[in-house]
Amino acid sequence: MSESVPESWRKPLEPVLTNREARQLGGWLRAEEDAGKQVFPPRGQRLRALELTPLDSVKVVILGQDPYHGPGQAHGLSFSVPEGVKQPPSLVNIFKELRSDLGVTPPADGNLERWAKQGVLLLNNSLTVESGKAGSHAGRGWEAVTDAAVAAVAQRAEPCVFILWGSHAQSKAARIPELASSDRHLIIRSPHPSPLSAHRGFFGSRPFSRANAFLEEQGCGAIDW
Repeated sequence: MSESVPESWRKPLEPVLTNREARQLGGWLRAEEDAGKQVFPPRGQRLRALELTPLDSVKVVILGQDPYHGPGQAHGLSFSVPEGVKQPPSLVNIFKELRSDLGVTPPADGNLERWAKQGVLLLNNSLTVESGKAGSHAGRGWEAVTDAAVAAVAQRAEPCVFILWGSHAQSKAARIPELASSDRHLIIRSPHPSPLSAHRGFFGSRPFSRANAFLEEQGCGAIDW
């Protein structure tokens, strides 16, 4: 795999990044690109979530499924898009709930780096996707890497908030023993913010205020959402 793993994540991720499956993933990705397929996000941005949020600074984990598959949308953070890119419907709904929950006026752009730099790990289950094909890189090996990252957070002594939107994120958390059996962390579950499911319980779930209340109670400091 050509991506450079940030220093704080190397120890927990090294075992999975040096095994046969990771080498196969790296070889497969190179072959896909050599065949002319567009892969998002571009090289150099695929571990952006880990770069912006060191392991020892994680306060909140928000799990996504895979990167946006439209040109220019994905930049390595779940649910986030670069400045100047139209906000996707799920992100629009996230900002609607943020306004309802905390009274925060939705920002003009959809770049969530400001969250990541405060300790919000915006991690997708798969870290790449083929252009125009949602879920196309699922089952190719990224899951072992991102499972290890989530487990590393769950294993720490420090309490953390895990925000699980939708069945995909919830099933990922359930297969990580350190998280599934933990009573140290706050786990917030709700439907996905997608327009297909947001009205089934995402709206009104108040994840942002609940996360901040827990963090303040634990003496960790709230997130400026």
